[in-house]
Amino acid sequence: MNSVAVMRASVFFEGDEAPAKRSRFWLLLTLASVIASAGLVGNSAATVIGAMIVAPLMTPILGIVLATVLGDRRNLLRSWLFVVGGGAAAVVIGYLVGLMVVSPVVASTDPEIASRVSPDLIAMLAAVATGAVGAIALVRSDISDTLPGVAISISLVPPLATVGLTLESGAPSEALGAFLLFVTNVAAILATGVVVLAAYRIAEVGQLGERPKKPDASGRDAAGATRRIPSNRRAIAITLVSLVLIGIPLAAASVRFTQQSVLEYSVRQAADPWVDEHDLVIEHLDTDGDRARLQVSGQPPQPDTASLVDALQAHGIDPADVTVEFIPAYELPLEQ
Repeated sequence: MNSVAVMRASVFFEGDEAPAKRSRFWLLLTLASVIASAGLVGNSAATVIGAMIVAPLMTPILGIVLATVLGDRRNLLRSWLFVVGGGAAAVVIGYLVGLMVVSPVVASTDPEIASRVSPDLIAMLAAVATGAVGAIALVRSDISDTLPGVAISISLVPPLATVGLTLESGAPSEALGAFLLFVTNVAAILATGVVVLAAYRIAEVGQLGERPKKPDASGRDAAGATRRIPSNRRAIAITLVSLVLIGIPLAAASVRFTQQSVLEYSVRQAADPWVDEHDLVIEHLDTDGDRARLQVSGQPPQPDTASLVDALQAHGIDPADVTVEFIPAYELPLEQ
């Protein structure tokens, strides 16, 4: 297991190397924000992944975890300032990149944006597991080489860049969704990180300068000294409560997305035979709440919808909740 001194050197901005760590953080954060913004605008998943590897936000987040467990208020405040300041900088950079783009960068036109504006419980589950791996990698030197994988698995800078891009594009609701994804990831990392470090009894190691030995029933260790075991219950409780509070809107979003997916699947199942019957093509099918919009194209005249109504009712769908848009397709001869 890594010593507390090694852990502090890994995640705290203190000591003689603090200036170099600070300059490295801001340099990497700026570059990662530009890369993430460019990847989102260009709809390039590979570029966005590259930004996730470069992004340095995981360091101060783990710094918050370690400072919370050790009760180090100075480094706790310092780490929070880096997270908040770095997050604000990433949003500003995303906004500035958006100013250079002619067309709006929103979910309807960019799949990379769409994947980051509607977080659900699955996103929290991934963040919880990622936080656990990051904390364990901080403690154990034998698996510390997994940190690049941790950086890839968690999305920190891309959601912040999404906030800036969507704000500039006039889509505040999408910006709020992306910000919720970032907050979810941070809260999950903090919660699981504190629990993992508490399980490793890092607070005791920090106080005693060695791996703690199990005290006997009288509270004395092997050397006969009475040992005061620091309590992490308050820190763990606060982080877990925060995770639960964030989980409430995510759970509601998950239920809504599930209902929309079920509705979309049912409408498609009902529409496929009708489309084949009239030689039509489904151009688009989406859902909004309890309603669905089916867009089809084909040659005139307008197709009869009686069989579609029957099929929708057979699938338990009220036809009044489905809107069908017919796009006539004409064949135009080219004159010589």
